[in-house]
Amino acid sequence: MRRARDILRSGDWLTQERVRLIAVVILIASAAGFLFLVLTSHGGVDRQGRPLGTDFSNVYAAGTYVDEGNAAAPFDPVAQFARERAIFGDDTQFYGWHYPPFFLFIAAALALLPYGLALAVWQGGTLGLYLSAIRAIISPALRAAGSRDGLLWLLLALAFPAVLINVGHGQNGFLTAALLGGALIVLDRRPLLAGVLLGLLVYKPQYGLLLPVVLGVSGRWRAFAAAAATVVALTLATTLTFGMSAWHAFALFSEFTRTVVLEQGNTGWHKIQSVFAWSRMWGAPIPLAYALQGITIVAIAGSLALLWRSAASYPLKASALCVAAILATPYSFDYDMMVLAPAIAFFVADGLERGFNPWEKTALAALWLVPLLARSVAQLSLIPLGVPAMLAVFVLIFRRADIGRALTNFADPVAFSGASSTMPTGSGGISHKRN
Repeated sequence: MRRARDILRSGDWLTQERVRLIAVVILIASAAGFLFLVLTSHGGVDRQGRPLGTDFSNVYAAGTYVDEGNAAAPFDPVAQFARERAIFGDDTQFYGWHYPPFFLFIAAALALLPYGLALAVWQGGTLGLYLSAIRAIISPALRAAGSRDGLLWLLLALAFPAVLINVGHGQNGFLTAALLGGALIVLDRRPLLAGVLLGLLVYKPQYGLLLPVVLGVSGRWRAFAAAAATVVALTLATTLTFGMSAWHAFALFSEFTRTVVLEQGNTGWHKIQSVFAWSRMWGAPIPLAYALQGITIVAIAGSLALLWRSAASYPLKASALCVAAILATPYSFDYDMMVLAPAIAFFVADGLERGFNPWEKTALAALWLVPLLARSVAQLSLIPLGVPAMLAVFVLIFRRADIGRALTNFADPVAFSGASSTMPTGSGGISHKRN
């Protein structure tokens, strides 16, 4: 027992050969499973009667309404369901349109294509953006560490279990990970671009709860202003294009999303990876679940404020923000765990430069694997894995940052000048100069 604990503590079990083998097995199994669904499908519907890319069906159906000049229709559950059944057959289940009107631009463009091609373009294009972000985060650190396996990052990024979940659902996790990860990569070197990328995240506003806190306490006002300007510009463009009726319809349907999907757990508590869903799954009344989620938000926001005001290394700050983005929202599904990919990459980049502490390698491996098990384990046993795994890594980030020492160094200009760990700033690298 002690030997097993020591192995997990040190992380020595994570040899490159073992990591590569696990990743290859998961990638092959995932690809084979998805290929089977595609080959056994007919007319865009799989053998179980579901549209390929399940959730993407609501994007495509909504886009057809927008192309017809009826941007409010996707927010009407009856109309949306009727269009989905018209496209995919009468046995299709309802896939609700829960996005703000901003996302109608993308839906309208994709709906101009045949469904299969639209799904492939959507997933392929956003997958490329996600991989580009991960490469920019991790490649400079690998080169600085003298790694001889330059493509291991690509294998791990593709085999990350949330990738299969995202592809299977035709979801937008690749885009969310690319926008947040990309913004954090260029935040110091190109703050205006970073702000634009963060502003584009407004299509999933629940992931922007902590962004003003981080940008404000760290004094990154140019990025803050660019993000705000992007949101304002998108709001104006959306209103001018689709009219106020789309916003009114969205406000009405948001009540459905809050009560039916979130509070009642109509889609299944096991799919939602949040403190709120965990509480509801264990029988907590709605007010208590909201209270626990609120406490989590306050605690995480305060912790991030301390971290981002400190002289801790920038990759640790970025990793913490990615993890916190999921933990702070009550409305987060397992495919949204794609945001954990840049979190892991930033953490590993710091580890490659400064070495890993006890338990960190094992915790990161668990975080990488957790999307594979979180839904099924919670469904079968009511035991949540996602939130505890994320919280554990969040705590390890703070232990690694040594906040007390980092805050002291931040207050001392001489100490601060040499305290913040840096990464290579060449092509795709990350600088740590504050605005």
